[in-house]
Amino acid sequence: MWMGIDLGTQSVRAVLVGDDGEVLGAGAAPLGGRRDGVRHEQSPDDWWEAARTAIGEALKSAPDGGSPPVRALAVCGTSGTVLLTDGRGRPLTPGLMYDDGRATAEAALARERGLRVQPTWALPKVMWLLNEPGRTPDVHLTHQPDFIVSRLVGRRTPTDSSHALKTGYDLSGDTWPYDELRALGLDPGLFPEVVRPGALLGEVGAGGESATGIPAGTPVIAGMTDGCAAQIASGSLGVGSWNSVLGTTLVLKGVTAEPVHDSTGVVYNHRAPDGGWLPGGASGVGAGALGRAFPDADPARLDALAPAHEPSTALAYPLVARGERFPFLAPDATPLLLGEPRTDADHWAALLQGVGHAERLCLDYLDHLGAPQHGPLTFTGGGSRSAYWNQLRTDILGRSVHIPRHSEPALGMAVLAAYGAGAAPTLADAAERMVGLSHVLRPDPARTARFLEPYLRMVDELERRGWLPAPVAAHARARADDLEVS
Repeated sequence: MWMGIDLGTQSVRAVLVGDDGEVLGAGAAPLGGRRDGVRHEQSPDDWWEAARTAIGEALKSAPDGGSPPVRALAVCGTSGTVLLTDGRGRPLTPGLMYDDGRATAEAALARERGLRVQPTWALPKVMWLLNEPGRTPDVHLTHQPDFIVSRLVGRRTPTDSSHALKTGYDLSGDTWPYDELRALGLDPGLFPEVVRPGALLGEVGAGGESATGIPAGTPVIAGMTDGCAAQIASGSLGVGSWNSVLGTTLVLKGVTAEPVHDSTGVVYNHRAPDGGWLPGGASGVGAGALGRAFPDADPARLDALAPAHEPSTALAYPLVARGERFPFLAPDATPLLLGEPRTDADHWAALLQGVGHAERLCLDYLDHLGAPQHGPLTFTGGGSRSAYWNQLRTDILGRSVHIPRHSEPALGMAVLAAYGAGAAPTLADAAERMVGLSHVLRPDPARTARFLEPYLRMVDELERRGWLPAPVAAHARARADDLEVS
């Protein structure tokens, strides 16, 4: 059995997966946190307790109580989530989450020094944390999965290049940009050693076994960010393939032979475990906007009512919080709702459609940058559990969509653990064996045409507000004229 652990925004999930991809055991535990405007924090100790609970449930639910034992495990976390720890790995700060936006000034300073970062990336957030009063000199930059792995192994371990990307790591040169970091007043000793995803980080120690039940000696494999983990779980690992992860927010990840160059830094490139490049971007829109607008809603009931509102009387760009990162960079962007929904169902429909419009704009932006899109598109993430929303998004995009049998990031980490432990010669081979296709969705041309006008109206509004650059808006309009339903 292979174990994957996913440190999500709202919960920690652990799965045990067999060589054929069958999920043999699973466990989950909720996570809380603090949101206040651009502030978003969680307690690292809460991550650990939730991970212990999820792992314990997965082991207990497995056949024969987890026998045969776990052969290897890997951990993914939210991209850009970071904290400071002391020399023994104890947390000195809260975990600043992937969308915490307090480090605007630090990001601007880093860009002046030649580092293309966004305010929500890990590097400016570390700079912000270091400026807080009372910091001791013995501090270490620690990504979210590093904190859990160090508890399992019993010592500080290297980080993986996927999580290090938003901390400024140079993937092309496989090194930290030490000159630029020194120019920012950052000590090189602050930064961990970096290895490629799939590398061996260490083995579960006696303390890790006592805390979780995972046998001591179990290999711990370097993971990737949650978006990349979902991409692995989708099986979309061929050049030109893309995976759209719809959870609290929306993340698109693809596969290219060469990096996708974006001077704005909106699209960034991860390095695949066995070569190649995984470009993508993380938007601020997503299912989290549904929970904010309808905290006590029954999603199934509102999904059933939504088809009567196609398109909605209102037009939404449903940001979960202030600021947008993809398909355009606008730190001051706010959730947008134009028009007055007639009913709650109409409002719900506007939010669902708004995510679909944002998703289409993301793909248009990738096309604007020259990223290939000739491979399959897959849907994963919690939002993909809604059959209605899946078909709605398919129709808005006007292209066929693959729905994997299992799509969660934790499964992707189990696949990566199998590859890293030598069970398959390539990651694609491991995914081919362990990832299955559920079904394929085809777009309805009539519905695609119906949603074209509100999509273009949204493009116009985003451009009018100064958030969406004019060349990108023009490309989206031109592509709408040229794109045929596939």
